[in-house]
Amino acid sequence: MPVLNHLTPARVFHYFEELCGIPHGSGNTKAISDYCVRFAKKLGLEYHQDELNNVIIIKPATKGYENSPAVIVQGHLDMVTEKAPECSIDFTKDGLQLRVDGDFVYAEGTTLGGDDGIAVAMALALLESEDLPHPRLEAVFTVDEEVGMEGAQALDVSPLTGRRMLNIDSEDEGVLTVSCAGGARANLSARFELAACDLPVYTLRVSGLTGGHSGTEIDKGRANANLLMGRVLYRLSCALPLRIVSCAGGLKDNAIPLACTATLALTNEDAACAQQIIGEFDASLKREYAAADPGVCVQLNETGTAARAMTMEESARFARMLTLMPNGIAEMSRDIEGLVQTSCNLGVLKLDNGELFACSAVRSSVATQKQMLLDRFSALCEAFGGSMTVTGDYPAWEYCRESVLRETMVRVFEAQYGRAPKIEAIHAGLECGLFAGKLEGLDAVSFGPDLFDIHTTRERMSISSVQRIWQYLCQVLKELK
Repeated sequence: MPVLNHLTPARVFHYFEELCGIPHGSGNTKAISDYCVRFAKKLGLEYHQDELNNVIIIKPATKGYENSPAVIVQGHLDMVTEKAPECSIDFTKDGLQLRVDGDFVYAEGTTLGGDDGIAVAMALALLESEDLPHPRLEAVFTVDEEVGMEGAQALDVSPLTGRRMLNIDSEDEGVLTVSCAGGARANLSARFELAACDLPVYTLRVSGLTGGHSGTEIDKGRANANLLMGRVLYRLSCALPLRIVSCAGGLKDNAIPLACTATLALTNEDAACAQQIIGEFDASLKREYAAADPGVCVQLNETGTAARAMTMEESARFARMLTLMPNGIAEMSRDIEGLVQTSCNLGVLKLDNGELFACSAVRSSVATQKQMLLDRFSALCEAFGGSMTVTGDYPAWEYCRESVLRETMVRVFEAQYGRAPKIEAIHAGLECGLFAGKLEGLDAVSFGPDLFDIHTTRERMSISSVQRIWQYLCQVLKELK
């Protein structure tokens, strides 16, 4: 049964609900890409679909706009797939369970994917419309934006004639984003020796954290569960003969991890000592993060036995390596007050059978500082006998001092809202930088409706904000004659 069919704008929410019914996590975008192609075929529109599942759909200009320059409307098809521990949804085959609560749409137990499903829904509604005036529309739907903008990096832009781009991938109504950081993924690996083990096994868990987006919320002072685990493991390794069996925390490099779990092999006597250390550590973290992460919790529970575990020496090496991992804000901008210039987020940590894989999202609006952090990760790996590879490298989107598109959008915003919009540069990554590198002279602005707690299971989207942004988008296109 449809859940959003009573909401307006009707066709926007219709398409958003249809998209939410199709599994579309990063790396699993074939079905949603094919849906867009079927949509284009049904309306007889020109379309292009590549092997990665990127889709371009082109609609001719309406009457009176035939000689107006084309406009690119752009968003991404993939979503971050996070779910609550008790949620049974399989993101590879199940749709989302949408709910409405007052002014908000959310998904029960999971991320909503408003980032960036609402952009695709709005673009489809535009392409379908018969009464909205607009220049030639070039709707571009990229894939795997959330894992390094891989779709945009590989996209063939030859079908595109537009040099004005409306990127609907921002989450704050009233903000026009005109610049963003570049980024990359630092992929770290190392090997740790195992040995036979006949000790009891205990589960150490860091949990109760708020998490969030590693770009837009890296400045909120929220704890990273993987880094907290490094701190407690190092403390334990200094105090007793610790043997680590495994460790895992976080699912996405661009999401601040909510929890991290390690399994430890300890004698009963050492476990009692560990409980005391962990109790003190838990109390200190509750004081340390009282404002930003009041729910932080560190617990140790006996769970069984393990046949093999890392040696004490190797366990100490892992604890030291994790403790030294760069994380959080590295540099604030000296040009734009309050803007994070350079940061990293250890979003994924997995140690299993002695094999370590970790992934950090590195961001900076200064290319040399991005390289500085990558060099630090590389040097750390070398020092601990590991290695690093870089993937998903994308450039920063530089501010354009003269922008006819921005001026038009400011004028339309002031007429609709009765106030000026906020012009902003952000620390999060946007695909605009990649498009600017492919389309010479591109004039781009990013905007969108209010989305809260994206990349978390608390994600929700404001219905009234979607209504206003839809009205705004339609008026902007009308003005771009």
